[in-house]
Amino acid sequence: MDAGRPEPLLDALLSVTLTAPRIAPVAEAYVAWLGYRVNAEGEVTTALAADWLAPQAAGSRWIELCAPSGGGSEADCVLRLVERPAVEGFAPLRHHGWNANEMLCQDPDALAARFALPGSPFRVIGPPAPLASNPRIVALQALGPAGEIDYFTRLPPEGGSLIKSPARTAVDRSFIVVLGGPSISAMTAFYRDTLGQTVSPVFEAPVDVLNSAQGLPAGQATPMALVALSPAYALELDEYPGTATSRPQHAGDLPPGIAMIGLRATSALPHTLPWQTAPRLRTDDEPHAGRRTGLLVGAAGERLEIVEGVRETR
Repeated sequence: MDAGRPEPLLDALLSVTLTAPRIAPVAEAYVAWLGYRVNAEGEVTTALAADWLAPQAAGSRWIELCAPSGGGSEADCVLRLVERPAVEGFAPLRHHGWNANEMLCQDPDALAARFALPGSPFRVIGPPAPLASNPRIVALQALGPAGEIDYFTRLPPEGGSLIKSPARTAVDRSFIVVLGGPSISAMTAFYRDTLGQTVSPVFEAPVDVLNSAQGLPAGQATPMALVALSPAYALELDEYPGTATSRPQHAGDLPPGIAMIGLRATSALPHTLPWQTAPRLRTDDEPHAGRRTGLLVGAAGERLEIVEGVRETR
């Protein structure tokens, strides 16, 4: 550990929050086409909306989905859908913030064929292809039912160099979320120096779906880095080109698309972090119930729910 650098705070991805004008058909798509199941549902309380810096979201419906393999561990990441109005001018991969949800899968080719069937709510925008860094890892990219960007990735049985847990079912849980921002150095500094996480050296690789969305030449490389959480979870940081903009959003509301993620803390939440909303104990009618949870905003404007690892007993 570097002198003056905090101990790693985070060890798991707990939730990915996605907004959509109508969440029922989005939930139905994940259930029917990916095998996900409804885990919980409710309405956003006034206190929770304030926690999210989104008072306009109070009273909105939310649905929490888990992968077919989920339920065996409280660290299995869930997908949370929140019903919010569309935002004019928002388009995936065009703005800073959380831009892609990467899920484990067993057979990207079979999944691509399934997505090509009539009536599919998922549309392939990047066909299955091996990663340049490890040809045994194969990924496809798709546009989901809420206009979200989903990656589906197959790891070899022994796992990859960072993530060691391959898919347990045809489609499994989220294991990486991709952040886009204007400065790779600012993003890496936040996760390394503020949250204490191990961050890889910056490297470059082409991201074809990003180049297409930004109108850039195919093959143009993107500076990126990986934030290690555990052998099961990581975050990807991508430095977006100058053509990318801040994410448009309604005042007092959640950002459109992937609005935020939830991350598990390994210990009590430090009061020294730059909290946007101070940690409080969530109630039974709120996501992450029974845990103290606070909100941080990172260097790219991304929102992070930091969830205390120890559940309080009452």
